[in-house]
Amino acid sequence: MKSLHRCPLAAAVQLSVLLAFPVVAVAQDQGNTPTSTTTLDSVQVTGTRIKKAELESQVPVHTLYRDDIERTGLTSIGEVLQELTGSGSALNAKFNSSGNFGFPPDGGGVGAGSAQVDLRHLGSKRVLVLVDGIRWVNESSASGVGSSTDLNTIPLAIVERIEVLEDGASSLYGSDAIAGVVNIITRREFDGAQVSLNYGQYGEGDGANRGVDLAWGMSTERTSLFLGASWVKQDPIYARDREQSRFPVPGTGLAFASSATPNGRFMFIAPTPSAACPLVDHDDNPATPNIALCNITTPNGVSFPGGVNYPDDFISFLTPNRFNFAEYNLLLTPSERKGVFGQFRMFFNDDVQWYVKALGNRRESTNQAAPEPIFLGPEGATGNPLADEIVISGLNPYNPFGFDLDSADNLIMIGRRPVEGGPRVFKQRVDTQYFNTGLVGSFETGSRSWFWDVNAAYSKNEAKQTNFGSYNIFNIAQALGDPAACAALAGCVPLNIFGGPGTITPEMLAWIQPVVRDRSQNELSLVTANLSSDLFELPAGMVAFATGYEYRKYEGSYDPDPLNIIGHYNGVPSLPTSGSYDVNEVYLELSVPVFADSALGDRLDLSLAGRYSDYSTFGGEFTPKYGLRWQVSEDFVLRSTYAEGFRAPTIGELYGSAARGDLQLFDPCSIGLGGTPPRGSAANCAALGVPTGFQQPNSQISVTTGGNEALEAEKARSFSAGFVWSPWFGSNASWSERFDVEVTFYRHTVEGAIQAINAQTQLDLCVETLDPLYCGGITRASTGGINGFNNRLTNLGVIKTDGWDVDLNWTFPETSAGRFKLSWNNTFVGRYEAVGAAGQRQPQGPGIEVADSSIPEWTSTANLDWRLGNWTAAWTIRHISELTEDCGDAVAFPICSNQAEGSNTLDAITYHDMQVGYRLDWMKGLQLTAGLNNVFDKDPPICLSCSLNGYDASTYDIPGGRFWYLRADLRF
Repeated sequence: MKSLHRCPLAAAVQLSVLLAFPVVAVAQDQGNTPTSTTTLDSVQVTGTRIKKAELESQVPVHTLYRDDIERTGLTSIGEVLQELTGSGSALNAKFNSSGNFGFPPDGGGVGAGSAQVDLRHLGSKRVLVLVDGIRWVNESSASGVGSSTDLNTIPLAIVERIEVLEDGASSLYGSDAIAGVVNIITRREFDGAQVSLNYGQYGEGDGANRGVDLAWGMSTERTSLFLGASWVKQDPIYARDREQSRFPVPGTGLAFASSATPNGRFMFIAPTPSAACPLVDHDDNPATPNIALCNITTPNGVSFPGGVNYPDDFISFLTPNRFNFAEYNLLLTPSERKGVFGQFRMFFNDDVQWYVKALGNRRESTNQAAPEPIFLGPEGATGNPLADEIVISGLNPYNPFGFDLDSADNLIMIGRRPVEGGPRVFKQRVDTQYFNTGLVGSFETGSRSWFWDVNAAYSKNEAKQTNFGSYNIFNIAQALGDPAACAALAGCVPLNIFGGPGTITPEMLAWIQPVVRDRSQNELSLVTANLSSDLFELPAGMVAFATGYEYRKYEGSYDPDPLNIIGHYNGVPSLPTSGSYDVNEVYLELSVPVFADSALGDRLDLSLAGRYSDYSTFGGEFTPKYGLRWQVSEDFVLRSTYAEGFRAPTIGELYGSAARGDLQLFDPCSIGLGGTPPRGSAANCAALGVPTGFQQPNSQISVTTGGNEALEAEKARSFSAGFVWSPWFGSNASWSERFDVEVTFYRHTVEGAIQAINAQTQLDLCVETLDPLYCGGITRASTGGINGFNNRLTNLGVIKTDGWDVDLNWTFPETSAGRFKLSWNNTFVGRYEAVGAAGQRQPQGPGIEVADSSIPEWTSTANLDWRLGNWTAAWTIRHISELTEDCGDAVAFPICSNQAEGSNTLDAITYHDMQVGYRLDWMKGLQLTAGLNNVFDKDPPICLSCSLNGYDASTYDIPGGRFWYLRADLRF
């Protein structure tokens, strides 16, 4: 579609072709007469803007009603949607992200405290979220300008149902609808009041979740009003309280723990050898064939408040001296959400109504990480010259070595963990405002009914984050420099990073430890107008259409703390981001009946849709969609769609300034932590300046990320085909009241996908090929360690994925034992390939775990409902198939299940959930419910490559995850 990229005329021509298409249909089927056909009323369909009650679209829609939502026992829309079989990896409360993951390259920040939805494993950025058919504003978490929707900004209490369209829908809804659309329908018609109370906690006695929902509504002949309020509080769970998450990588002890310790790790070249700093042979460097290499620390837990003596008080730094940062992490992050919502409707007459909606929501959440490490020297790999190029004065009163430690001469790395400053605590406050008003109406012209609506909406997410426990690297450098220069600065006192824990005094902390405050916001303003009716009649029925116009304006900004902007922040730094853009769109949708009551079947309908979008940032784009729905017989329907779509680069992706992500990367030129030989070619490693025997001192490498104003829109193609079968022998039979089978094949192709090449893949390809394409952004210190890594956004090559959805619904006849209903949903992923623009294959694929996300080949959810009188019960089974991951440096440990191949198997897992309820006929009804999720207390499979807590938080329940809950709903 590149020829249409900036050509509105060409797009208009294609729209006119769509309008002309019904003439062809008339010529092909002049002999048919219009008759009514039986539709499959058990199949819920959406994904169309045509206002015609009997119209069914060509794509399956998964609908979650309030009963389905309440059955999960969850209190977040995002977490409910993440249990769908077609969902991929997305953020939730189990991600303790701030301070650990750093900044992603898309400029969206870390999304701390948010809950997102991913469909078809294409990423949350490629899912469009609507509320009552209107776009919702993107997230804001005070760390960037987000590209995804935070579903925690929408209270679950206001939801009537959720419709999930798992198909490309850019022609109907515009950008972002590549993987699908989530449409959240709010509660509207409600008479009376309702109070809902819920409480739950985990079997270990922690992670309590409590909430209160209030609803009130009334209606008159001409008006209706609904008011709702919600409060949810989630308590934390600490990683130290679960066996699986107590160490960085389960089964490896301290091997993957940090080299930044409370006692410090000191790597430098000494003037003379000693027992602590022996001579090391460096034959590959003729200028210094033998050097006195120090890699030392002081004994664990030993403090030297009076000053440490060199070399007598020092020992070699070995694995037992590493610091276990994992026990400070959170396994479940705490949050508190408060929301209010109101919706008022007035009917001026039978044909015109006015509505107004307003929402206010506040989320307060917390992430926590271990005390922030201070890395100094060229192999500290922070990317901050204040740390990487530091000079520690020999005159510092706490320096035990008696000479300058100079990054340009003898200093390799210092890692010190100031536990005196406490853990890093990141507190977010996100305020959401939403206002929507419009007119909805209809009118008659002759025998035709016309439906129209005009809408205007404004929404805003504003976030503030306060960070306690980080450091000022500029002040650290001053405090480690010449004491006379430090004395000339008000408040500066020399810093002791050489003693053990407790030797950094409150006066020292007052100089080096600030409170860091960041802010960000996202705003969306939009106006839409839609019109729908019948055009004319064909032999098989009426040709229906919908058309409309939409205007949207996006504005976003990220304002980090001034300390960050001037480059003095010791943590993960970033720079300000701001930008805006707008878009004008028009669309047309047609439903064309091709034949009815034919020898070929009961009915065949063709749908055509096209949308032209004109962006202020990159120009125009036209996206068509074609669909067929063939009702072969009363109980069998075939359907298929083909759609083209796009996703425009967002503010963060376009304008996101340089930021840093601290990633766990394994250098192929390094000896493994378990002593395994380097994976990379010795000759290539030598060419990169890596000496023989090199061992990577710090596996957490700082990677520079950021936006790219030259980005183009992503292009997508989507195809689906399948059938719905409701056999006659399964309806009103002795064994079945209703029996439906739904099978859908899907295929998505995304070209020019906006993302960065996987950093580990880039590093591996650099060592393997020495190609500047991969090595150009990676720099190394003279000692061989990586001290710079640039990994920016680009229009990556192609993402291709396909698979099958297979769903079964079976309603049993009612008997004296009650009524049973079985639903069984399955998703099978057949292919997932991501290939970079230069042909580099990314590691993701079916059955593979990588980068804290997975693509199971098979996910399945089965639910059995039972009702008898006032009693209800449900049993749910959730299955996730086996996965495989690369062991990385953990290959040397028995926890790696297949050491010969360097891979680890994450076994398949099946969770069981149960719920029972009873309704009391008191007032308008009191519903009491008790439930237990993860009945058999299954722990997730151990993940060796995951960043935190030893498991994939986007795929599995937490370790020790048996969760019980109680709920009471009173209507009056």
